[in-house]
Amino acid sequence: MKTLTQLNWHQLTCKQVAEVLESDLLDGLAVAEVEARMRQFGPNQITAQKRRGEWVRFLLQFHQALIYILLASTVVSAAMGKWVDASVIFAVVFINAVVGYLQEAKAEKAIDALAKMIVTEATVRRGGEKLRVASAQLVPGDVVLLQSGDRVPADLRLLQQRNLQVEEAALTGESAPAVKQTEPLPVETILADRTNLAFTGTLVSTGQGEGVVFATGDRTEMGRIAAMMGVEEDFQTPFTRKIAQFSRLLLYVILALAGLIFVSGILRGTPWPEMFMAAIALAVGAIPEGLPAVVTVTLAVGVARMARRQTIIRKLPAVETLGSTTVICSDKTGTLTQNQMTVQEIVAGGRLYHVTGSGYEASGKIHFEQAPVVVGENVALIETLGAGLLCNDSRLVPNDAGHTTVQGDPTEAALIVAAQKAGLSEPEMSGRMPRIETIPFASEYRYMATLHGADGAPKTIYVKGAVEVLLEKCAHALDEAGQLVPLDKARVLLSAEEMAARGLRVLAFSRREMPSAHSGLEHDQVASGLTFLGLQGKLDPPRPEVIEAVAKCRAAGIEVKMITGDHVLTAKAIAAQIGLGNGADTVALTGSELEALDGEQLGDAADRAAVFARVAPEQKLRLVMALQARGHVVAMTGDGVNDAPALKRADIGVAMGITGTDVTKEAADMILTDDNFASIEAAVEEGRGVFDNLTKFILWILPTNAGVALILLVASLSGITLPMVPTQLLWLNLVTALFLGLTLVFEPKEGDIMLRPPRDPQKPLLTRALLMRTALVTLISLAGAFGLFAWEHGIEGRNVDEARTAVVNVVVMIQTFYLLNCRSRTRSMFSIGLFSNPWLIVGIAATWLAQLAFTYLPIFNRLFHTDPVRGEAWLYIVATGVFTFSVVELEKRVRGRTTAAWVEAPS
Repeated sequence: MKTLTQLNWHQLTCKQVAEVLESDLLDGLAVAEVEARMRQFGPNQITAQKRRGEWVRFLLQFHQALIYILLASTVVSAAMGKWVDASVIFAVVFINAVVGYLQEAKAEKAIDALAKMIVTEATVRRGGEKLRVASAQLVPGDVVLLQSGDRVPADLRLLQQRNLQVEEAALTGESAPAVKQTEPLPVETILADRTNLAFTGTLVSTGQGEGVVFATGDRTEMGRIAAMMGVEEDFQTPFTRKIAQFSRLLLYVILALAGLIFVSGILRGTPWPEMFMAAIALAVGAIPEGLPAVVTVTLAVGVARMARRQTIIRKLPAVETLGSTTVICSDKTGTLTQNQMTVQEIVAGGRLYHVTGSGYEASGKIHFEQAPVVVGENVALIETLGAGLLCNDSRLVPNDAGHTTVQGDPTEAALIVAAQKAGLSEPEMSGRMPRIETIPFASEYRYMATLHGADGAPKTIYVKGAVEVLLEKCAHALDEAGQLVPLDKARVLLSAEEMAARGLRVLAFSRREMPSAHSGLEHDQVASGLTFLGLQGKLDPPRPEVIEAVAKCRAAGIEVKMITGDHVLTAKAIAAQIGLGNGADTVALTGSELEALDGEQLGDAADRAAVFARVAPEQKLRLVMALQARGHVVAMTGDGVNDAPALKRADIGVAMGITGTDVTKEAADMILTDDNFASIEAAVEEGRGVFDNLTKFILWILPTNAGVALILLVASLSGITLPMVPTQLLWLNLVTALFLGLTLVFEPKEGDIMLRPPRDPQKPLLTRALLMRTALVTLISLAGAFGLFAWEHGIEGRNVDEARTAVVNVVVMIQTFYLLNCRSRTRSMFSIGLFSNPWLIVGIAATWLAQLAFTYLPIFNRLFHTDPVRGEAWLYIVATGVFTFSVVELEKRVRGRTTAAWVEAPS
């Protein structure tokens, strides 16, 4: 057998396919041949990807440079007999590792979901017999029989079909079922237009068919998507990238300072164990041990807030990433639109009517020139709607939730709803004009016809189909008074072209009166002599709330781009309705045009265009990558299997919870439970709030660690006693981060958060102005700590443990008052209100209860080498905190006035 992987199956004839696959298309494969091919090709299943074991995932939590420093400090402290210090340091590291392990959200289940989609049964012909077998047992060359309701079990080249239509939206993005045929197609035909193929996991909506298997398992289109997902790595979010950069910088600084302290002490003749403990003290003091826990809790609080706004977060960093998003790439079908075909325009009796309402609910009216019409006054209109109702194989049925669902073709369902809006009833019309015979839709004829009439009464043939096909069969037209008039084909074609230009899918309707004795229906009876009734134009309408959501995203500086497998005219029409792009000047590109672009050209196109139509799955992936290469933070929304690789590659993947496939949900970082694009705007707001609060926490914690490091550095280089020891530093870092810093997590969002532009992904965590503020508070900490230590230990003659305890308390007091400053980066704390965040009061109270225990309880005195502090020292401690708060508030006011003056100054 020839190699199967590189063949263009849609280009081959049925005979050529049989020769390549060495298959008997009439009797199917022999049982012995099936067994041989099963050994050669393997089962029809997608290969599961290997994943990291639980222990490996846990141990990787320790694989961080800063953690290595703490682990080394633990080992050295233990070797020197300082077991309490070693135990405290290791306990902190271990707790952080456990938190990281529990919160890690890898969720690599997408490939399992893909495999589940093809665990079905199939009807095959083997050895001349018709059998039902598990889809996993299919092999290339098997002849498979399809009927309405079947899930396609493998990739098939169709051999025969009768009115076969397959729902492929999950794979191609095409909202309407694909009408299948069996003739060869040009080699350049894109995936969505390969109508002689049926693909794994898609669903047969109507008709019957027969095809031969040419690809199974990993070699199917769905298998290729699984492979793309398997090789795509989990990329870091903007915040985790910045934290990683900050950690690397901090590592180099800590190692350099620790080395400087150690070498300088040795050169002065200080014993090396003493200097090594000084170096460890600096490392422990400079490393923000509480940062991972606070980041995790901050993101978890964001998750809870988003859940209340119809959003499920599957991966914690997605909370922050969405707030930094600069581009949202959205699938059209089911995301921006309702995935419910709706008749929007009707041309009948020479008039253009508009239909209100959307979806499958019959709430809406038919309007002419913005005024409701009495449908019965236009005979051509009522006949056009009646033809759509009777020449129809679909049904509308209520589901358990009380909503209307479709059995059959969604396009036909739209015709039923349009007729219901005019007051027509299918049971009543079918009872009066029962169906006698049908010519089902076939791609070679491009029309459907039905014969209706009661016994002994005149019969009527109704025909619906492609406009240009039916016009050739019509001899005249019906006017609004019900009279036959000459048919103006040019005018009808112009109306159809104008409707198509508005993105509508247009069907024509006609009829032919037959004598009462007539009973059969053949193609030659509808070949000529028909009466043209009218046109109906359908569209999958946008969700009503999407228009406002898109406008809010654009106001927040976020670009929204539509990436769809649908036709370009339809995509542009939807884009215009929801406010994407620049109206008539909106740039739209097709998959064929994208295929010819690469490198800079693709990047330019990705930046410039707002609509991408007829796009294949790998092209969606390329577009996301091109935008990321341009420095964008990309969110990709979608609901179909075809979206999964791009969702996985994007900075944040957003899946639809109701219409989304399992594959898409498992690949996504975030799921919208109401399938509402508008929920994305709410998620962006929450994400920005999370990032804002995380930045405030970083701004708050930096002076603490920098101040402590500077205190130890100056003490070591000066050869004086260390003002703090490692265990005290761990206490200071953890207690204040969790009790004080954590309260910033619960800060309410500032009022202008959705009026700010997206944060530049290349912009550092802290601006120059904020770094200067950090330096200011660091110097205050240095001066306050050294001043108090010198006063208590040097002048007042207090023992070193009491002086060190006072230093820890003054640093905590500075942090407490600086926390109030950090509630807003630009506004005064008084404009926010002290009680707008009640957790702040709780956190400050808890911190100082802990500090009193740290200072006065004997067990804490033994563990942390502390002694009770006298009352006079507390006056100095509180005054230093108030001074810090006042200086920072003054700096905010001066900087705000300077910035305002600069902005308002004439150029």
